[in-house]
Amino acid sequence: MSNPSSVSGSCFCGSVRFEVDLPTLFCGHCHCSMCRRSNGAAFVTWFAVPYGQFRLLRSATLVRHRSSEEGSRSFCGNCGSPLFCESSRHPEYIDITLASMEGSIDRAPTAHLFYDCR
Repeated sequence: MSNPSSVSGSCFCGSVRFEVDLPTLFCGHCHCSMCRRSNGAAFVTWFAVPYGQFRLLRSATLVRHRSSEEGSRSFCGNCGSPLFCESSRHPEYIDITLASMEGSIDRAPTAHLFYDCR
């Protein structure tokens, strides 16, 4: 398998498209209640890159929801796909849902976050 220097991603309908440059900072499964509720899943797998390695290519239907005092979550307003999480707790990088990627990133998930909340 080749190791590309960038990977594309999108929402389910393709209205929001983006690209990230590798390497990533981390990849892990989050079990917090906000992730579970906003994704309708038992956990969400996130990875992160510094903002300088993230490019939003098409965003006409991107909607941001302020989900807490510290951050916001972004999703496609057309198909509802959860895409990004941004937080003042880590202003130097953006969290991206692994499920929105169209190819492999450079690492497998290595952590379970807020596992005690599951």
